[in-house]
Amino acid sequence: MDIFLNLSFLERGIAAGLLIGFISPVIGAFLLVRRMTIISEGLSHVTLTGITAGVLVTQVAPWFNPLYSGFLFSLGGSLLIEKLRQVYRHFEELAIPIILSGGVGVSALLISLADTGYTEWYAYLFGSIITVTTGDLGFIFLTGALALLVILLFYKELVSISFDPEFASSSGISVKKINFLFSVLTALVISMSMKVVGILLVGALIALPTAAAILFAKSFRQVLILGILFGEAAVIGGITASYYLNIATGGAIVVIGVLLLAAAFFVKKLQNLWNRSERKEHAA
Repeated sequence: MDIFLNLSFLERGIAAGLLIGFISPVIGAFLLVRRMTIISEGLSHVTLTGITAGVLVTQVAPWFNPLYSGFLFSLGGSLLIEKLRQVYRHFEELAIPIILSGGVGVSALLISLADTGYTEWYAYLFGSIITVTTGDLGFIFLTGALALLVILLFYKELVSISFDPEFASSSGISVKKINFLFSVLTALVISMSMKVVGILLVGALIALPTAAAILFAKSFRQVLILGILFGEAAVIGGITASYYLNIATGGAIVVIGVLLLAAAFFVKKLQNLWNRSERKEHAA
């Protein structure tokens, strides 16, 4: 923690952004395989509920960090989504809009009760590197390290369940326990990302790098590696643009991510055209 105390506000923001740019695409890759990338949108709105509740708590206990309540609400939301997916077994997609709607509704009520200004809510909704405190960076670092440790320890189990849960279950893997663990990981990543990217944009940082990576990857590990590279590129480009152009950090990161995805589509299209021309030449 002493290392974090010596960092300037800009250095704290950059460090937080690099950590988030690394871990978010990793979770995004697993969500992609599970066909559940949209879950990040629902959980981000539940996290907003937790943040607003935390802001209300700070009016009584100023020492409290809303990131903690944001994580707890995000974790509860992820577990509730899993439960709803079991209830609506043939209509699993209903779980996301149910959670999203509830999160937005409760958040609106709590925001109306909170005695806070526009600037603070803007930072939570759209992200701002200049508002990352030493406590925020410590929370991001600890949760990121914990998430990576869990992924390394249970990598084979997470991959097996993501690709074929029935085979994983027959192999002796506790699917419920691993799914619960993955829910915790997803909640951790969303709660740690919102201070830099913003609650409304965190889903983009999870999905965009993975969407770009899958265009070129030939294996799941390549999806992870390329996703991290695209994620870090989006974060670095977004922070740089935010600093020099004086624009919102979260928005800049997401726009850079979209541009990278568009560039990936263009390069992939050129590769396909080149491969077709090569095949025609060999056929001739």
